[in-house]
Amino acid sequence: MKVIVIGGHGKVARHLHPLLTERSHEVTAVVRNPDHVADVEADGATGVVADVESMDTSALENLLRGSDAVVWSAGAGGGDPARTWALDRDAAIRSMAAAEQAGVDRYVMVSYFGAGPDHGVPEDEPFFAYAESKTAADARLSETALGWTILRPSRLTDDPSTGRVATARSGATAGEVPRADVARMVAEVLDRPGTAGAVIEFNGGDTPMDEELDAVAAALR
Repeated sequence: MKVIVIGGHGKVARHLHPLLTERSHEVTAVVRNPDHVADVEADGATGVVADVESMDTSALENLLRGSDAVVWSAGAGGGDPARTWALDRDAAIRSMAAAEQAGVDRYVMVSYFGAGPDHGVPEDEPFFAYAESKTAADARLSETALGWTILRPSRLTDDPSTGRVATARSGATAGEVPRADVARMVAEVLDRPGTAGAVIEFNGGDTPMDEELDAVAAALR
């Protein structure tokens, strides 16, 4: 599978690239800073420099054409509401239209635990722009004809991967999860077409990841 990872120099993406190449996928990592190309190529990906925040749908379509799957792992990183709206909402939504026009089948969105109309973040809090942006992007993705999966991890840590998770399906509430396990979840859902159409909220837990995802896929049948 040809997988293009948008936000290719992020911490989750840096864990993801070697996982995908180990599974014989061909990985393209989209980075904004040319200085980051060497890093992602050391991970096993092919680096491509592109500023998705400023690209229109046509330019994004050209970027995505030929890919089998898109992973959106980009983010403005907070602190600037205007840039958050521009990247986490607007650019993400343009990439979905571009993926449809380019004939890409699969789209995996890395969102956050709690996104949705009831996220509950007050407008006067700095996190509000991000909560609203991810909510809007997730909602738009769910309306597309893409084979989408939305992953909503809890607070991210740099702890080692455990390979075990808890999901909202099994009653999990927001907690924390290693970035390495978020990357593993992305790789696992890409290898499971049956998870298309799933919104998966998760954190670290006791259930092996493959068992949890098989149960999620079974519930969609």
